[in-house]
Amino acid sequence: MRRDADGFDVDAALIGSGLGLAPERVVALLREGAITSLVERGENEDAGRWRLTFFHASARFRIVVDDVGRVISRSRVSFGDAPLPPAMRRPG
Repeated sequence: MRRDADGFDVDAALIGSGLGLAPERVVALLREGAITSLVERGENEDAGRWRLTFFHASARFRIVVDDVGRVISRSRVSFGDAPLPPAMRRPG
């Protein structure tokens, strides 16, 4: 993963592994709007960190990275056949 002036360049394999998708499907799903994302900048004690969250169907994949894009942590939540609750799409 890289960070530049325009944002982050996240490898499709990383997003795919977090959402349970084949990497080759990720780009198409992003273009279709079936995978959406949220980027948040850390403040105070989290300054210098970024939280990147990806949503697809009933799953949320979140990674926390430092200023250069090095992954610090990752997590996945999936609701199986149930839809992702709206609260899971909010920042924070």
